Amino acid sequence: MLNPKLLDEMSARVSSLLAATPAGDVEKNLRAVLAGVFAKLDLVTREEFDVQREVLARTREKLAALEARVGELEARSQTSASSGAK
Repeated sequence: MLNPKLLDEMSARVSSLLAATPAGDVEKNLRAVLAGVFAKLDLVTREEFDVQREVLARTREKLAALEARVGELEARSQTSASSGAK
């Protein structure tokens, strides 16, 4: 049976060797390029998106309540105007 410590040690050595090769440099450069592209795209984080979604949901609820209230007030106004015209 293989010793788990031996496997971990081998994995660490392989990782360190790959980091020192041109493949490691390519990965670092690619990450830097992608980070630059994403910065230019003006993206938001998931947390910011979720916060704005919650704000929008609350705003929609308030708008629906205000629309209902305006509808009630208009109905009362029309009822009052009809009663007063008689």
